[in-house]
Amino acid sequence: MISFPNCKINLGLYVTAKRPDGYHNLETIFFPIPFTDVLEFIPGEHMQFNTTGLSVPVEPGQNLCLKAYQLLKTKHPSLPPLHIHLHKVIPMGAGLGGGSADAAFMLSMLNRYFQLGMAETALMDLALQLGSDCPFFIWNKPAFATGRGEMLEPVALHLSGMSIALVNPGIHVSTAQAFAGIRPRDPKIQLKQRILEPVSQWRSWLSNDFEQSVALKYREINFIKDHLYEKGALYASMTGSGSTVYGIFDALPAFHFPGSYLVKTVQIK
Repeated sequence: MISFPNCKINLGLYVTAKRPDGYHNLETIFFPIPFTDVLEFIPGEHMQFNTTGLSVPVEPGQNLCLKAYQLLKTKHPSLPPLHIHLHKVIPMGAGLGGGSADAAFMLSMLNRYFQLGMAETALMDLALQLGSDCPFFIWNKPAFATGRGEMLEPVALHLSGMSIALVNPGIHVSTAQAFAGIRPRDPKIQLKQRILEPVSQWRSWLSNDFEQSVALKYREINFIKDHLYEKGALYASMTGSGSTVYGIFDALPAFHFPGSYLVKTVQIK
């Protein structure tokens, strides 16, 4: 079975409180983007996992795809060994949620292929054990997210016909490093309602709490953002804890970034 785990961007990201369990509460809009990895498995006589594409800097046994399989196997011990192949396209440590998407898609694939009959809510509960934004990729629709990012509400946000440029400078930003520069605060805006305003108005009020501190360390963030605005972006921002910056356009112009940067453009249907 094969699937194509997609990434996401954050439209606004506000860290609102430090929780007693060590996590943080946040408010954000998750928006799925059609830029994907490739994930495939077939039943085998023994477990086998391999990757191609971008290097995955974790021990194979620690990969979230395998952790997803092992987690589901605790609920369904009859799951057979698998040969799993992950072709990595979405960069890691980039704020795009690629690893979380791979894990969530693995859960969904296993549920469908082996006809386990698990409801979406049950899969989301399992996904949360793998990462705070993993439940979103089970949902995989525009959502207003609170809590750790697992409390999701639908949002009627439509960017159909618009184009989005994703620009990644090849910098890996660790989540711990990003949170170290954060002081939790109330966003003082009604994000779920205001995100329905025209994209051209977002620049005056929509922001990402991680962007300022990450940009202080990595000047590339502001360089990319400024260039996107110069090229006519209606709105540009860093996504997640970085380091990818996106720009939303009515129509995409030509871009000129250093050759070491990953640039991906998509049109929203």
